[in-house]
Amino acid sequence: MGSARFRIAWLASAIIAASTLAAAAADTPGVSASEIKIGQTMPYSGPASAYGTIGRAQLAYFKMINEQGGVNGHKITLISLDDGYAPPKTVEQTRKLVEEEKVAFIWQSVGTAANTAIEKYLNDRKIPQLFAGSFASKFNDPKHFPWTMGAFGSYYSEGLA
Repeated sequence: MGSARFRIAWLASAIIAASTLAAAAADTPGVSASEIKIGQTMPYSGPASAYGTIGRAQLAYFKMINEQGGVNGHKITLISLDDGYAPPKTVEQTRKLVEEEKVAFIWQSVGTAANTAIEKYLNDRKIPQLFAGSFASKFNDPKHFPWTMGAFGSYYSEGLA
């Protein structure tokens, strides 16, 4: 599958998740009659800042979706915070997204270490961690972390190809 089609599939999945949440109970954090808040951390600074382009592209995509009327009448607000590719900062920013911004879910934060740092916190609070940006197979473990879903195949499956 071409990388452009793969990225579009991820974004389409976010829209599907958002539209599903739109139909959820009114007491779902991050979901109101007119808006669905999604959170993520991205390395906009630091050693992996080139990956910040992913976050900027996703912000632009959701802006376009909102300009076209949103999803089922809901504006999708992606709150994307800089974690500098440092797991302690990822934890700090994720806590801010969950506890202060009240996001409905965390969407495609980048990096194995960053996603590992927030996985237990999010699962303990039953906050979906969707498309964790890592090839590590640990993010495909629904028995132990049912609220986490990886974005890619694993390093192992990549090696088999």
